[in-house]
Amino acid sequence: MKDKFLRTKVLLGDKAMDKLYNSRVAVFGIGGVGGHVVEALVRSGVGYIDIIDKDDVSESNINRQLIATTKTVGKAKVDVMMDRMLEINPDVIITKHKCFYLPETRDLFDFSKYDYIVDAVDTVTAKIDLVMAATEAGVPIISSMGAGNKLDPTAFEVTDIYKTSVCPLAKVMRKELKKRNIKHLKVVYSKEEPIKIQEQLDDGDVKKNIPGSIAFVPSVVGLIIAGEVIRDFVEVCR
Repeated sequence: MKDKFLRTKVLLGDKAMDKLYNSRVAVFGIGGVGGHVVEALVRSGVGYIDIIDKDDVSESNINRQLIATTKTVGKAKVDVMMDRMLEINPDVIITKHKCFYLPETRDLFDFSKYDYIVDAVDTVTAKIDLVMAATEAGVPIISSMGAGNKLDPTAFEVTDIYKTSVCPLAKVMRKELKKRNIKHLKVVYSKEEPIKIQEQLDDGDVKKNIPGSIAFVPSVVGLIIAGEVIRDFVEVCR
């Protein structure tokens, strides 16, 4: 047991730590939510992690994304994340995929290789296809619902998609997954009503539904998701 995971071993025991060391998790989307998922998994001792994101770090990411600093602006998120994770645990195996996940890119991934899938992407199309791919492969998946335009990190909870309410994204997901005969999906969501934000444009028009976010909301969602992944792994060892 390496000293860096000694305190985790005290909580989980040798069998659970071995399970984490030998598990492979794919995190789709490594922004405000997904970035915190990845780091928490690495710090918990997960041995193999795939990170999937096409974006470069932008200045607007600095307010909430773990890897976003003035020094990383303009760099590929997957490159910055990999470098940071290897500084935490040089033994972790990170596989980078610099692409957006969409139905047309599904064939780039062998879902049967994963022990767990984290959906932290933004688009409904991608989220639905990830759930379908995971279901077909028999791999557990957890999905992040809407975290934008919210200010209460204590309002988030873990539940099944069909027990959600209020969240507009969850409503769409319920409808689309029901059409596809998906019976269950573990999600993290909040009943907090999204704050309605408007911006006055230069021509006098009002732009509605601008997505806003803050440091302490997506980070909490990411940590909740990582906690669920770790607990599910550990549960099978008891």
